[in-house]
Amino acid sequence: MQLDSPRSSPPSNVRLQKFLAECGVGSRRSCEHLITAGHVSVDGRPVLTLGAKVDPARQSVAVKGRPVSPGKKVYILLNKPKGVLCTSSDPRRRVTFKDILPELPQRVFTVGRLDRDSEGLILVTNDGLLAQRLSHPRYGARKTYHVMVESPLKPGDERRMLRGIVSGGERLQVLNVKRLKPGTSCSIYEIVLGEGRNRHIRRIFESLGRDVRSLRRVAIGPLSAGSLKPGDFRLLKASELTRLKEYAGLIE
Repeated sequence: MQLDSPRSSPPSNVRLQKFLAECGVGSRRSCEHLITAGHVSVDGRPVLTLGAKVDPARQSVAVKGRPVSPGKKVYILLNKPKGVLCTSSDPRRRVTFKDILPELPQRVFTVGRLDRDSEGLILVTNDGLLAQRLSHPRYGARKTYHVMVESPLKPGDERRMLRGIVSGGERLQVLNVKRLKPGTSCSIYEIVLGEGRNRHIRRIFESLGRDVRSLRRVAIGPLSAGSLKPGDFRLLKASELTRLKEYAGLIE
């Protein structure tokens, strides 16, 4: 599989967590967790301070003893089927997204997650900065879902979803909700989220007395599944990547 962009050289004296994200270790938040947990070393010495800076041209950085450096970026659009996990590995040996993809030289991860029983669009990449912009609630990147339930919501339920519903001590909100194909035997709703908490949509519908029969993500910002069937994947086109980075605020 051909990669998307050439190797880049990071500037000197960058924050350690930013450098790790540029190396594809993970999102900036996950890199911060690695630092505070003592898994990151610079020139052989553990670094626990989030404000620490590193000069990649002169210093060596390792995560859990393995050296890291910026590499070529890869951006893959995958239509995740039901029954597939978004984690890189599973101790119970269940199928993960990496089992669907060909072997890659880069360490890749998914941007956001879909639970095992959900399906739809996920972005697989080693671009930690882009992942941060698309995943962190601060940036409000929109993700669109189609949700099937057995019966329609009651009057006022959609307003409750927009205002926010408390579940497990968390306020869960949607940015938009619209019923699709009214009059059919089942009820399908289009839901737009600006952040995604654990089982966000399922918990909202459960709070409203509705069991979710199927949940499918159909768009991530400007990206849509298009003709990708469950289990299919492809590299992002250059024009798609440009639009996605513009959407994420990484291109002025």
